[in-house]
Amino acid sequence: MFCKLCLRLQPGTVHAVAQQSIHKLASLQKATTLPPKKMQSLLYPFSEVEPYLDRSVDMTEFQLFHPSLEDMLEAEKLFCSSVSHKIDYYSSAERMDHAPALKQPEVCFIGRSNVGKSSLIKALFSLTPEVEVRVSKTPGHTKKMNFFRVGKAFSMVDMPGYGHRAPRDFVDMVEPYLYTRKNLVRTFLLVDGSVGLQKADLIALEMCEEIRCPYVMVVTKIDKCTHGALLTNLLNLQDVLKTETSSCFPQPFLISSVHYLGIYLLRCFIAHVTGSIRLKDTSHSC
Repeated sequence: MFCKLCLRLQPGTVHAVAQQSIHKLASLQKATTLPPKKMQSLLYPFSEVEPYLDRSVDMTEFQLFHPSLEDMLEAEKLFCSSVSHKIDYYSSAERMDHAPALKQPEVCFIGRSNVGKSSLIKALFSLTPEVEVRVSKTPGHTKKMNFFRVGKAFSMVDMPGYGHRAPRDFVDMVEPYLYTRKNLVRTFLLVDGSVGLQKADLIALEMCEEIRCPYVMVVTKIDKCTHGALLTNLLNLQDVLKTETSSCFPQPFLISSVHYLGIYLLRCFIAHVTGSIRLKDTSHSC
C-alpha cells in the first residue's frame, strides 16, 4: 500500500533547552482570561466557521467530542513536565527493530511533508520548555521516527512525512510500525486545511482503513485560508469520511499551531483516548 506513497516525515530535531519562555496562549488557564468570543474560538475552532455553514448541513459530527473546560484543564496537566512526570524526547528509529519497546499507550502523527506535524507537536508540548521540537523548513529533512514520552501516561511518535523527498526505505520504516505496534491506540492523519485533501492523503487514508487501527483526521493551518476555502475543504473531507471510512473518528479536528486554535481540545482528546483522564461528561465515544 505504501509503495504508492513516497511518504516522508518532517518532524524535527529535538534539543534540550535550559531557559525558554512559554507562549502566553500555551496555557489554557491564561486563555480563559481572554474575551469570551476569542476564548471560544481557541477552545472550539469549529465555532468560528459554523456561522458560515448552510443550515441544511448537519453540524453534529463536527462537535462529537466537546469536553468541558474542566476536562481540558485536567488534560493540560499531563502536558506539564515535573520531577514525577517527565516529558522528554526518548529516541529515534529508522526501522522497527530499532524502535524503543515502550509499554504505555502510544499515538502517532502522519501526513504530507510540510503539513505541520512538527509544528503541531511543538504546540502540544509548548508547556514543557525543557524539550524543544525544532521545525525544519526543508521538506524531507527528517528521516526517522521520533519518540517522545509523556511521563508514564503515554508516548507520542512523529512519523516521517509522505510526498516530497521521502526516505528511500520509508515503506520498511513506517508500514511495519503501523501494522505491528501493539501499544498504538490512535493514529492522527494530518491534512492541510488551506489546500484540502490531496491524492497522497487519500492513499494514506486508504492505508489506515486497511490496517483498521482507529485514526483521526486533523486539519492543520486553518489560519492560512479564508473561511470559504476552509469550509469547502472541510465539507469535502467530511463527505469522504462518511462514504469511504469505517475506522476514522467522524469528527475532524481543526488546528492552527501558530495561534493555538484547537490545541487544548486535541490535548484533551489525546489524554482521553490513551486512558490518561476520565471525562466528566461520559457521553463521548472515541
